[in-house]
Amino acid sequence: MDSGAATCRAWWGRSVKKLLTMSAKRAKQATNPEMQRRRARVARPGPSGAGRPRHDGIDVVDMFSGCGGMSAGFLLANPAGAVFRIAAAVDIDSIANQTFEMNLGVKPSALSVGDLARRPALLRKTLGQTLIQSARPLVLIGCAPCQGFSSHRNGLIVQDDRNSLFVDFARIAAQLRPAAIVVENVPELLSEKFWPFVVRARRILESSGYFVHVNVHNMAEFGVPQERFRAVMLAMPKKFKPLHGFLDRPQYRTVRDAIGSLPRIEAGERHSGDEMHFTAKHRPSTIETIRAVPLDGGNRPEGVGPACLARAKKRSGRAVYEDVYGRLHWDRPAITITAHARNPASGRYVHPEQHRGLSIREAALLQGFPLGYKFSGSLDQRFRQIGNAVPPLFAACLARHVLKELECDEPSEPFDPGITHAVGPSFSRLIPALKAGHRETVTFTNG
Repeated sequence: MDSGAATCRAWWGRSVKKLLTMSAKRAKQATNPEMQRRRARVARPGPSGAGRPRHDGIDVVDMFSGCGGMSAGFLLANPAGAVFRIAAAVDIDSIANQTFEMNLGVKPSALSVGDLARRPALLRKTLGQTLIQSARPLVLIGCAPCQGFSSHRNGLIVQDDRNSLFVDFARIAAQLRPAAIVVENVPELLSEKFWPFVVRARRILESSGYFVHVNVHNMAEFGVPQERFRAVMLAMPKKFKPLHGFLDRPQYRTVRDAIGSLPRIEAGERHSGDEMHFTAKHRPSTIETIRAVPLDGGNRPEGVGPACLARAKKRSGRAVYEDVYGRLHWDRPAITITAHARNPASGRYVHPEQHRGLSIREAALLQGFPLGYKFSGSLDQRFRQIGNAVPPLFAACLARHVLKELECDEPSEPFDPGITHAVGPSFSRLIPALKAGHRETVTFTNG
């Protein structure tokens, strides 16, 4: 193994262990006899005397499973004492399904979640062919396609079929009645134009006896080396404590932490020791533009780059698209990794010091995937899978929180439902203040 890759793998392993430990400390898990009594409800001594689930584990069903980010995170939590097992997955993306099976060993059902919601017999038949065991508690994951809720979309929002999938998933959850329900999506879901979907889904779950908490989290607070804000909905048939991040801004993981030890490559070159460490083969004009950008977080100088950028600035009368062709900062988290992160013209996706865009491996590490995770498909398809995925590092922390709440008695304090009103016309307007560390000045409710 290349020494750089070995260093990166060692960092990743240490990071997962450290982050899960910090998450557990932040959650203040008790080690007193009362906690032992609670743990006994879901565990029994195994052959070695270690805790082993009475039901031999907790089943996880991952709908809209994509390339496996959320499921990978739940499995990452297992070395820290969790007992999750991926019992089933569902996604209509055949390429992402190949990635999921290749890395996680479970073949997703290539079905529409909308069809499953409208055809209970098909749902029963599909899940009956999986590894689900009725004696195990069930965690149901549903991360519906986020493109329907994008802040960049215009037109007939309510008619986008992808939006109705959010409500379809809630209907499936009401049928299956899992011990915990986990939903992740873009925070724009909580804006005024999409809030009716949240209300409908929440009403379905609450009418089925679930307590529902909704909030927005910055993935950087959970050890993901990028500033990525996401809405998370958690639901259980009992009161539970909400999820909280545990890293302050000075503790955030950085681009250097994630990719600084990877071997150097040129644009379009595939590293011999890692088939995922390669980039797009840029045009000479793109390379020329990148070379003009100052290293380590530099912006594209005025007058450099395609003529369309100058025309856009002239039309608007001010600077526009300032992040385009910008370099990542070594010692800060990355910006949000999207499906378009392969393209330097799509944002601040240029390597801090090498004259190229990001490789597949770099994007995956910045998204919190383990070194060694492989992706199927073309270059564009691989970047799309990564950009649309839930960061596994975040999912691992979330899994630990879910496990703790499943083991605990209901808290005595009143239940916190989190966000109960639309956050306003758009969530994106709140991001600058949040990134500046002014979360306490940002209100997520209008009530």
